[in-house]
Order: sequence, then structure tokens, then C-alpha cells
Amino acid sequence: MNLRQILTAPNQLTLLRMIFLPFIVINLVKHDFKWALLLFVLAGLSDGLDGLLARKLHQQTLLGQYLDPIADKLLLSTMFLVLSIEQRTLVPWKYTVVVFSRDISILLISGVLFMIAGLRDFRPSIFGKANTFAQVSAIFFVLLFLVDPVILVQIATKVFLRATFIFTILSAVHYAFLVQHRLRAHAPVVAT
Repeated sequence: MNLRQILTAPNQLTLLRMIFLPFIVINLVKHDFKWALLLFVLAGLSDGLDGLLARKLHQQTLLGQYLDPIADKLLLSTMFLVLSIEQRTLVPWKYTVVVFSRDISILLISGVLFMIAGLRDFRPSIFGKANTFAQVSAIFFVLLFLVDPVILVQIATKVFLRATFIFTILSAVHYAFLVQHRLRAHAPVVAT
């Protein structure tokens, strides 16, 4: 990896998103929910912008392919964890446990498959993208409810938390099938 990969605009935005995380957590713990929400929205916008810039500026890098999903998982997993600790009634532990279990499993399996079989293609599936959308929406509406506790926001929070639960499980099962398929396709043919 060279310095040019780190200095691309998309990778700088991804790193900025990672820098936002401790400040979001600090504001959550201080119960300064407006700032936490604002920083979370900025982190989300930087996520969309880094992908757009990578494509438009032709600055897609190997570092970015690894860094972007790591930043996403770090942000969302940390948010679920902190909100389960700080706002247990809004984000019950079952959601956090499911999110963490899936992400840790995918991380471990990806690492093992890379070391054993050299597999590197771990693009998100449609279920993975739906899961990420549900998680981002759930966190957004939880934070919005903490700022403005109206019934419609509470309903949206519950809907997206349930969607997170469903899509987390669906995407994990789909990922297991994809891994199995890629391993079969990657396996050497044995002569008989």
C-alpha cells in the first residue's frame, strides 16, 4: 500500500467517518443527543459521498475496499452497543447481540477464507445492503427520538429495529450460502 491510496478523497472521507465515531459516543454518553444525531448524519453522508467520489474520480483502491466496510461496521456496531448500554429501553440487547454476532462471524470467516483459500471477493449482497440500510435507519430514528420523542419517530424506530433483526439474520444465512458457493468454485479439481 502506498501513500497515494491513503490520500485519495474517498479514503480521506472514510477516515473522517472513523474519526467522527468517538465524538458521537461522547455526545451520547453526555446525553447531548442533537450533536450525536448531527455527527451521525454527517458520518452517513460521508459514507455515501466516498463511494460516489471513488466511482466518479476513478479512485477506487484496494485500501478503500477494505477500509469502507470496516468503518461502516465499526460505526454501526459501536452505536448499537452504546445505545443498548445507555438507552436499553429503546435498543434492547437482542438487536445488538444479533448485529455483533453477524459482523464478528463475517469478519472471522473472511479472514480464514483469505488465509486458507486466498478468497478476496466479499462484496455485499442485496441482503447485506438492506441490512446496512435498516441498521443506519434504526440508529437514525433512535437518535431522532432522543431529540424529539414523537410517536411517529418511535414507530419508525421499532419498524427499523425489527427490519434490522430480520435482515441481519437473512444476510448472515445468504452470506453462508455465498461462501459455500465461492469455496466450491475455488476448489481445485481432483483427477480420478
